[in-house]
Amino acid sequence: MTQTSRWQRLGLLLRDEWRQLTTVRPSDRPWQMPFAAALATGLPLLVGAWFDRMDYGLVSSLGGLVFLYMPETPLHHRMVSLMACAFGMTACYALGVMSHLVPPLMMGVLTFTAILVTMVCRFYRVGIPGSLFFIMAASIGAYSPGSLMEVPLKVGLLAMGCLLACAIAFLYSLHILRLRAPRPVEPLPRPTFDFVVFDSVVIGLCVGLSLALAQLLELAKAYWVPVSCLAVIQGMSLRAVWDKQIQRLLGTAIGLIVAWGLLMMPLDKWSISFVMIVLAFVIEVAVVRHYGFATIFITPMTILLAEAATLGEGAVMPLIQARFLDTVLGCATGLLGGVCLHSPGFRALLTPPLRRVLSVKWRL
Repeated sequence: MTQTSRWQRLGLLLRDEWRQLTTVRPSDRPWQMPFAAALATGLPLLVGAWFDRMDYGLVSSLGGLVFLYMPETPLHHRMVSLMACAFGMTACYALGVMSHLVPPLMMGVLTFTAILVTMVCRFYRVGIPGSLFFIMAASIGAYSPGSLMEVPLKVGLLAMGCLLACAIAFLYSLHILRLRAPRPVEPLPRPTFDFVVFDSVVIGLCVGLSLALAQLLELAKAYWVPVSCLAVIQGMSLRAVWDKQIQRLLGTAIGLIVAWGLLMMPLDKWSISFVMIVLAFVIEVAVVRHYGFATIFITPMTILLAEAATLGEGAVMPLIQARFLDTVLGCATGLLGGVCLHSPGFRALLTPPLRRVLSVKWRL
């Protein structure tokens, strides 16, 4: 191969990467959906600001993210699905909060949670965002300070946020189903060992590995490492994993600049609440069109979601640097896991012993 042909191949590769990075997908999502999602995450913050308990409002706001799991099916199906997801979100957060009390168990608890939640989401074909927000709730809970006696209070606050999200989803559904017909409830496809079990175990182990690396590097409040890892590795192909990693890294880098600008402003409890509502609305409008662009706003929103109760107690720049390092470490681990997950050789090597260990017999 000549030097000229090498440069031509490199140019074609770079153009293809640029095309993938700048492609904006069409969307038929009605504006009412992002508005309702913003209310589900924003109203608990406004209530917390009213009672001067932003820490309570932030926990309930995290539960409001369950609204995003609502399918576009008939009313009875979407509400049952959403309430099941609300239970799962509450259980994951409870496990995370309890693991904080016994730090040596934190990595094992998050790994087990990631495996189990991914299995359930894949078995029941839960759509995007899949297991992401369940693991995000567990991770934030694991790094939330508190005592044993505060566990019931925190779990109750998140459950109330989930309940509010379900109520908003019900009212939204009554309105939107008058404007557009629901999608039919499709029968669940036959589960396979590779898709449900093998993939879930690999994904869960990679999430645990990312957290182990964060603890080894002594990263403070590294809740964003497993979340970034899971967001990247969930790609349905190696190309999707690579694209998601690039978009997440670039989006996070720009989003951290946005977060730095926001954190440098004299924010109070009310301005933080309204900023979060605006960010949630923009994210839900953008995420179906371009994931990288949405990540620009996801980054400051998650920082506020986890850190707003303690803003002003420390310097801003170390927080920004820590979140960027968390993202790089999580994306790198997720990319490594994605390579393994989509490698036929790796799958053929580990599937037989995994079957024997789990003693599961599947008819493929």
